[in-house]
Amino acid sequence: MRGEISGLKRPDSGHLYFTLKEGKEAVLECAMYRLSAARLTFEPRDGTEVEAFGAITVYEPRGRYQLAVKELRPGGLGALLLSMEALKRRLDAEGLFDPARRRPLPLYPRRIGIVTSPVGAAVRDLVKVLRARWPAIGIVLAPVRVQGPGAAEEIVAAIDRFNRYPGVDLLIVGRGGGSLEDLWAFNEEAVVRAVAGSRHPVISAVGHEVDWTLTDMVADVRAATPSNAAEMAVPDGREVAHRVLRLGERAARAARHLLAERRRVVQALIEQYGFRRQRDAVSFMQQRIDDLQGRMTLSLSALLRGARERLRAGSLRYGLREWPRSLRRRRELAEGLRSRLAAALMRGVQEKHSRLAAHSDRLRALSPRLVLERGFCIARAPDGRLVRAAAMLHVGERVLLEFARGDADARIEAVRPGGEDGR
Repeated sequence: MRGEISGLKRPDSGHLYFTLKEGKEAVLECAMYRLSAARLTFEPRDGTEVEAFGAITVYEPRGRYQLAVKELRPGGLGALLLSMEALKRRLDAEGLFDPARRRPLPLYPRRIGIVTSPVGAAVRDLVKVLRARWPAIGIVLAPVRVQGPGAAEEIVAAIDRFNRYPGVDLLIVGRGGGSLEDLWAFNEEAVVRAVAGSRHPVISAVGHEVDWTLTDMVADVRAATPSNAAEMAVPDGREVAHRVLRLGERAARAARHLLAERRRVVQALIEQYGFRRQRDAVSFMQQRIDDLQGRMTLSLSALLRGARERLRAGSLRYGLREWPRSLRRRRELAEGLRSRLAAALMRGVQEKHSRLAAHSDRLRALSPRLVLERGFCIARAPDGRLVRAAAMLHVGERVLLEFARGDADARIEAVRPGGEDGR
């Protein structure tokens, strides 16, 4: 039987007594006993439309027919709410509504995917607000049905296509307002799981602010309206430009302030006594250089004048004609001296080279490594000291034997000190 609950009574016995009515005249009294009432999955109230299953019985004290209710289900809208509540509990147990799953939205997305109906106010509002706030934004629309048979399947398929499309940074899934039945596609389990498993962050924009769906609860961000979703998806270009301008001005002011501060510090250092003395010393040195340069110029000029006068006086003498022969003799003498000097240098180098070779041979003959090459070895105590006599060792002590190539560890088995002659 289907009808509306009226006159609900809840005695201490745990039974339920109520009347089902339809319209103004169709009335049927009902009784739901304690065992059946304990299995209810919802809270019945007056005015709730329900579907009652049971058997017609007669209440003998009053001689009236009544329905002994075995099962009671919400009817119409109540059934939808009940199934949505059951799905909500199941998905919540799986952790799909955990806030820790929610991902942050990209600050500056380049392209946004929209899953909604291609007709209606929702898509127009989305595009209008997105273009107004961020004109450079790319928009990709996946047209789907948002209510009625097949709507949930189309929404799931659209989200799956966007997961395989690499050029999208963010998804907006939603529609305009409507009744619970109109919005029911966004309560379907397949749609909820598709939104939860999306590779891209998802903004849910279903209905108006008062409307809630399971998609809103599983999405990364829930928007009150489609226009609000667009505002969340992209920043306001004018605000960003203004913020960039302010940051640029702050950076310029900071740079000027830092430069002025550094200039003040450098000036303070320069004005200190030690730096002032160094600056004075440099100035004195420059003055001294200028003075010496002037004096040198005067001295050179005087020397040149004297040389010029001596040259003029000498040219007037007879002996000047003998200069070419004298210069030739002096050049020949210089050439001979140069040859003798080169020969002497060569003999000295050869002599030094011979002496160096002789010393090298003597050093090589005295080298302990050459001795080791002839089959001898060097014994060292554990502390690295050279062992020059067997008396320096003890039985059981370890020694290091060093050969021409490599070394070896050894243990002293016996010690024979020997005599004064080394035998």
